[in-house]
Amino acid sequence: MTEYIRPDWPTPDGVRALSTTRLGGASRAPWAGFNLGGHVGDDAAAVLANRSQLRRELPGEPLWLGQVHGTRCVDAAVAQSGEAADASFTRRRGVVCAVLTADCLPVLLCDERATVVGVAHAGWRGLAAGVVEATVAAMGEPGEQLMAWLGPAIGPSAFEVGSEVRESFVAADAGAAGAFVPAADGKWLCDIYRLARQRLAALGIRRVAGADFCTVGDPRRFFSYRRDGITGRMASLVWLE
Repeated sequence: MTEYIRPDWPTPDGVRALSTTRLGGASRAPWAGFNLGGHVGDDAAAVLANRSQLRRELPGEPLWLGQVHGTRCVDAAVAQSGEAADASFTRRRGVVCAVLTADCLPVLLCDERATVVGVAHAGWRGLAAGVVEATVAAMGEPGEQLMAWLGPAIGPSAFEVGSEVRESFVAADAGAAGAFVPAADGKWLCDIYRLARQRLAALGIRRVAGADFCTVGDPRRFFSYRRDGITGRMASLVWLE
């Protein structure tokens, strides 16, 4: 049976959001079962069937981005499917913003008046480069009027990184050092949720929910590139009713 995560965050009436899991769907191993990524080697017909099933939960076809671990944010109401970007926003009702992930962090955003929503694909590269900041800038609302939900991502006990990752964050904010714990062989365990919260707080966004998942540690519910290599992709989506 297909299982969805309905984000628990204090959104105003008119904001809807959804995050998928791997449960259900038509894809077979190693992409079993609800794979929504068309770029990972899965059978195209299975991906289409999965996307058609998801579409029944939504007011329209999501804008599927051509994600490149960058910072570009596009207007989902006018952008083209497959356009190279890692974030989108919209002020138009019924337009669905979406990102695909399998360890990277999906960040959903909305304002307290239900006039704009956005979503960012925040792997460590995009997060360090400013994809969250770019998304908030595109939404055009003060951070104090925004709220965020942090979806399924690799957890702090599973995300081992090299010193270059730590340095990329600490160079921008010395406080980011607290998100890294020394591991073996000069590596570090990285808490991407904490890093995202720091970036959001710096923008004035303090109403942040979610951040209680680990894609690597929950193979029943979640795809994980770090764990499996060849795997599917989950979607996190937000829209205005």
